[in-house]
Amino acid sequence: MKKTALVILALLGAICASAADYSKTLRLDYILTGTAKESSISLVKMKSLDGWAGRRVNMDKLLLDGNGRVILKDAESGKVLYINSFSTLFREWQNSEEATRVRKSFECVLLVPMPERKAEVTVELYNDRAEKVAEYTHGVDPQDILIQKAVCNYPSEYILRSGDSSDCIDIAFVGEGYTADEAGKFFEECRFATECILSHEPFASMKERFNFVAVAPPSQESGVSIPHEGIWKNTALSSHFDTFYSERYLTTLNIFDLHNALAGVPYEHIIILANTDTYGGGGIYNSYMLSSTRHKDSKPVIVHEFGHSFAGLADEYFYDDQYEQFYFSDVEPWEPNITTLVDFESKWKDMVEEEGIVTKADQAAQKQAEREKAAKKGRPQAKDWAKEVKGYKVGLYEGAGYLSEGVYRPVPECRMKINEVPGFCPVCERAIRRLINYNTIEQD
Repeated sequence: MKKTALVILALLGAICASAADYSKTLRLDYILTGTAKESSISLVKMKSLDGWAGRRVNMDKLLLDGNGRVILKDAESGKVLYINSFSTLFREWQNSEEATRVRKSFECVLLVPMPERKAEVTVELYNDRAEKVAEYTHGVDPQDILIQKAVCNYPSEYILRSGDSSDCIDIAFVGEGYTADEAGKFFEECRFATECILSHEPFASMKERFNFVAVAPPSQESGVSIPHEGIWKNTALSSHFDTFYSERYLTTLNIFDLHNALAGVPYEHIIILANTDTYGGGGIYNSYMLSSTRHKDSKPVIVHEFGHSFAGLADEYFYDDQYEQFYFSDVEPWEPNITTLVDFESKWKDMVEEEGIVTKADQAAQKQAEREKAAKKGRPQAKDWAKEVKGYKVGLYEGAGYLSEGVYRPVPECRMKINEVPGFCPVCERAIRRLINYNTIEQD
């Protein structure tokens, strides 16, 4: 009996020895560098944060592939302590024309639970054909004296606190373009944004699994930069419109500053609210989302971009001239709400009510309608969208992922396609629900 007990204790000791320390977060700062055809990863520094706000279930599993992965392994046993996927603005830039003639670098921050003993971190980057294009592995010693403790004391306020970080998904709002005197205004807009998100399913019925906290780093100037208007502002995160020369694409390249601002609160997902009435935003899976707050369409934009950053949902609209190439006909996209039919079984085939693909004639008619809408420079006539979407049947509708041909979406219109639709389609809603469960409930 004593011998058996000793063996059990030894095994338990081995398991514990290769565990993660949930009292701390290891923040990993990287620089991603390259061109359209080259990618490299360099470590800048490591920091320590109090607490761990990431998931504590399914630690060695991935639900979505993204365009990158971070893997934390125990150095001695090789046990995977944590794995997560993400996407980057760097990967998106690599699809631009500029990337064919210029080399650029982008900041990237990844969060993993602090290991209890020496570990290895591997970062992998993938192209749009799901091919690994870069890999970097380095050691981590939790006793390393050069792992600096990150501290920040910007004004903060909980908008919704459903429970402890061990049980809930922690969403952090960050203010951009708000001066110190405008902090109160920012917190009010955080409450509005929270209401926007929680008014949509499945967030509404799963509200108890979320915490929302707001952090207000002060900007020296009010507003954000709009390069095409010659407006440049001195703001906390140096965000700006015209990302990749697209007027409404609002992003920040200052990812280190973003995470520095959040060092005082638990966070897993980031929502940046920009103090501007100019239409625009952007969302990057497991990185951040950014949206203007004072435009008349801010509410649907916030929800749309959160669909990107939180749930990895793809854009379902299409403009053939937006990118040279983004999705390939012989590769199934990792995003759950679009398909090239390469592996439709893994998507929403089980939800299809009637087999049907939008015809080329339908595509032509839709494109003509969009041209007419643009020519009018106004909003279309009021439509009872709630009634209209009830008539939609889940199927295959050609045109999504920026391409009019070869990529399919689940329904004619969804929040991931246009602002007017009141909510997510059944496929997107299921994908979000699965992700919430993946982050909070142990999967078989």
